Amino acid sequence: MDPKTRRQDLLNKILDEKTIPEEDEDELIHILLEERLSKDFSKEHKYGLTRGQKAADTLANFAGSWTFIFIFFGILVVWIGGNVYLLQHPFDVYPFILLNLILSCLAAIQAPVIMMSQNRQEEKDRLRAKNDYKVNLKSEIIIEDLHYKLEEISQRLDELSKK
Repeated sequence: MDPKTRRQDLLNKILDEKTIPEEDEDELIHILLEERLSKDFSKEHKYGLTRGQKAADTLANFAGSWTFIFIFFGILVVWIGGNVYLLQHPFDVYPFILLNLILSCLAAIQAPVIMMSQNRQEEKDRLRAKNDYKVNLKSEIIIEDLHYKLEEISQRLDELSKK
């Protein structure tokens, strides 16, 4: 078996939490020390997005901001004020049926776009959690190995001091 395949098999054993033969433990620790498991998924995730996904994220960010709320509130005030007080011949008389239609259409378009953005965020969180698990597992194994080696050194020192 070539070294790369062996290395991958050992890492898979760790990630599958199977017991590892004792002769493989030292090799595995060295492999773990060499391998870098941590990744920055936010950078990787941004590069793989399509234009539509980027647009959905941008819209979701804008729609969830105070800027959007203030602009939207301003448009509503101008619309209602213009149709009630300023215009001689209002184009949308009370009860503002056209305004209700526009608001319904906006909500119908905005909701799925925000959900698409949230689904991508959930996927990113899932990948981040999986990566955190791997990093934590690697740290745990390395710490356990260091503890074992320190214990071994301590025992040898005790034996040497008894002589």
